[in-house]
Amino acid sequence: MPELPEVEVCRLGISPHVIDNKVSKVIVRNARLRWPIPEEVQSIVGQSVIAVDRRAKYLLLRFSTGTLLLHLGMSGTIRVIDESTPVAKHDHFELIFVNGTALRLNDPRRFGAVLWLAEHQDEQGLLSKLGPEPLSDDFSHGYLFSKAKNRKVPIKTFLMNNQIVVGVGNIYANEALFQAGILPTAKARDISERRFNKLTDIIKQVLSAAIAQGGTTLKDFTQVDGRPGYFAQSLLVYGRAGKACLTCKETLLEIRQSNRSSVYCPNCQKN
Repeated sequence: MPELPEVEVCRLGISPHVIDNKVSKVIVRNARLRWPIPEEVQSIVGQSVIAVDRRAKYLLLRFSTGTLLLHLGMSGTIRVIDESTPVAKHDHFELIFVNGTALRLNDPRRFGAVLWLAEHQDEQGLLSKLGPEPLSDDFSHGYLFSKAKNRKVPIKTFLMNNQIVVGVGNIYANEALFQAGILPTAKARDISERRFNKLTDIIKQVLSAAIAQGGTTLKDFTQVDGRPGYFAQSLLVYGRAGKACLTCKETLLEIRQSNRSSVYCPNCQKN
């Protein structure tokens, strides 16, 4: 599943091609995504994209009368291509622009979403319950510690709660906890404010580094055979279970938490 850095790179990749570009046609080939694509999306025909924003893993295309919300789900990709490009299997949704380009959503598993927020109002409540963006000033020292009081859940589960902070998905939770020296099984309430502040700084660093890495793939968003949403990672623990820790050479261990893989170093990470 694309995580916050991948979605942010997607936003950066498509923005130059769609901002100030007028929609001439909206094509819905399969409305049965995570939620049905509403007929109201047709209202953007004749309107231009004002801005492309991101909130958590949602892409937000701003128009004068509302916001088009896009989510890539588990396997979705977005591409800016020529409108004459042959339609591929699972190309479910498309915006055609007056200059002949198209913004096309491909989603094999159909867990993604295309929704219309009239007058920019989040009536579905998808955005209103989200915690702060991890790269914003709202996510600062003292915040995680204040939210962790009396919470018995493991710290990794705590970090992946979007009502606490958005965008710290499985990959980056693994990486941040390793760099902070915290076991993924440690209870959130038992972690000191000092360690939480260190973890806050590391989360920002890990996500920023991933976005910087992804910047090398921006050209893929205009290539039919590219793979936007995923890019090469320089990962220290995720996907390396059974291999030597790059810091101490101890064998990295793997456990399952909330049906997700947690990889950690039993020597470098402590409760």
